[in-house]
Amino acid sequence: MSEMPIILSALALLGVLAILILQLRPKEVVRPDPRLDALSGQLQQLAAHQAGSQEAMDRRLSELGNRVADRLQMSATEAGKSLTELKERLAVIDAAQKNIAELSGQMVGLQDILSNKQSRGAFGEIQLADLVRDVMPAANYEFQAAVGNGRRVDCLLKLPNPPGSIGIDAKFPLEAYRSLREAKDDIATKLAQREFTTAIRTHVKAIAEKYIVPGVTADSALMFLPSEAVYAELHSNFPNLVDEACRAKVWIVSPTTMMATLTTIRAVLRDVSMREQAHVIQAKVRELLKDIERLDERVDKLQTHFGQVNEDVRQIRISTDKVTKRAEQIESVELEDERVTQLPLPERIPG
Repeated sequence: MSEMPIILSALALLGVLAILILQLRPKEVVRPDPRLDALSGQLQQLAAHQAGSQEAMDRRLSELGNRVADRLQMSATEAGKSLTELKERLAVIDAAQKNIAELSGQMVGLQDILSNKQSRGAFGEIQLADLVRDVMPAANYEFQAAVGNGRRVDCLLKLPNPPGSIGIDAKFPLEAYRSLREAKDDIATKLAQREFTTAIRTHVKAIAEKYIVPGVTADSALMFLPSEAVYAELHSNFPNLVDEACRAKVWIVSPTTMMATLTTIRAVLRDVSMREQAHVIQAKVRELLKDIERLDERVDKLQTHFGQVNEDVRQIRISTDKVTKRAEQIESVELEDERVTQLPLPERIPG
């Protein structure tokens, strides 16, 4: 398509040159050559065809330009929408990155807390305190309570006898658990198991010796593990340690089982409170029965009064009936007297 206009332009140029040459030649009286006339006609046809082709080419180029402009406009619009969506998604990603950064900072802070024994102990005590406050009445627990000989337990549940107050101590053997989780071979696993067993036995023994005090606490205590993972590991792979703790009267609990234990204790306390208040309730019931008896007597008296009133009303009705009858009789007597006075007197018999 690009070679056709060039050929047409060349032919048109040749035609123009031929016309100019003919005009520049000296005028001679010659006979017109029919071939020149034919060539001129062909050149004119070529020029007209070129003009038509140029017009069609211009029209097509104009249409192509319009289509290109429309496509560019559509592409610009779609690009703008895509950029807007991309901007929104980048904003979401930026917010997510900020949240991830905050979570990373919190995780680092939590790791710092758990890496220190004192901080880890405080973490377990705080978790224990939150659980106890959420379930138990304020009068039935005390934190850092003294149990004799200068010893203080993390939490003391104040329960009636039996069983008596129960001590709860938070323990978190994290290093031993991590060693167990990070063991790569059998030797490392056995060493980690031994370390974990030693840590649990040490904690159980310390709780049994310190926080089971005859005459002060119950004959058992609770060891609170603030990690469900450690609790699951203990019960899954170290059942012998759980049995040893039970024999030492130290019950090992996790946050979930601690919540269940506290809920049960609260129900028991409520039942005990109801039993303690049973004599008060019975006294109130006896007083209520006396009030009911007095009310019954007063109702009987009121009923007697109502009966007497009914009898009086009946007697009054009898009296009114008699009065009415007497009045009727009196009225009838008066009418008879009037009739007697109205009778004509008898004539005297002459004597």
